[in-house]
Amino acid sequence: MERALCGVARAVAQECATVFRSLPSPAQVRAVVEGRGGLLAAGRPGLVHVDLSTSSFEAVQSLCAVEADAGAALIDAPVSGGAHGAAQGTLAVMASGDRTAYDGVRPLFDAFASNVFYLGASGRGTIAKLVNNLIFLAGALVVQEGFVLAAKAGLGARELLPIVNASSAKLYAGMAPLFFGRNFAMALFKLGIAEKDVTLALESARELAAPLPLCEAAAQTYRRAVDEGRADQVFFATLATLERAAGVEVEKIGAERTP
Repeated sequence: MERALCGVARAVAQECATVFRSLPSPAQVRAVVEGRGGLLAAGRPGLVHVDLSTSSFEAVQSLCAVEADAGAALIDAPVSGGAHGAAQGTLAVMASGDRTAYDGVRPLFDAFASNVFYLGASGRGTIAKLVNNLIFLAGALVVQEGFVLAAKAGLGARELLPIVNASSAKLYAGMAPLFFGRNFAMALFKLGIAEKDVTLALESARELAAPLPLCEAAAQTYRRAVDEGRADQVFFATLATLERAAGVEVEKIGAERTP
């Protein structure tokens, strides 16, 4: 698969001065850029490579240096908004890297994004994406854990949710009807990708010597859910993992609100 991608990448780079690419992992990105038949094999001076993938801070900075040595420019520009946002042209882009290269490709982002942010030096866009996902994914677990605790004590989700929505936790519980609709087969953000993103964030945190104890704990839950075979389910299928550990199931609510 990677070999095929590399052959296509070289052919594209031979024809195009700017190449956009989005792949699941840093290893695949590296193969498509540096592998035999990869982008750099085209030997095209001035090539601008826009990486829409979610990666790690070290991986982006390392690849940026490799591409610069080859006369190319890397713009790390991870996106948020999912497949629906891409289809609607409403993605958020977090771009960083060489300013001249960014200015040259900036109009192209308008084809699929409604919010484009330039953040300066290489790697900052990647950190912004990782922080966004950490807040979202770790926060989702806190909501799920709270309702699992309530269920263990016999307090139903339908009874608890109005209380939460009238109290200080309302700010964090907006997705509760989605979580407790229990549609784990929903075609949304997959749990396996969520686990990968949390892991990349923690790798970056270690590279930057920034302890993230809460997120370390969240990563353990996502890994446990993957180990249970839930990688292809929606990201909030972690609820089933938490329920299994507690020996309880949260009352189903809000199914009518599920997309």
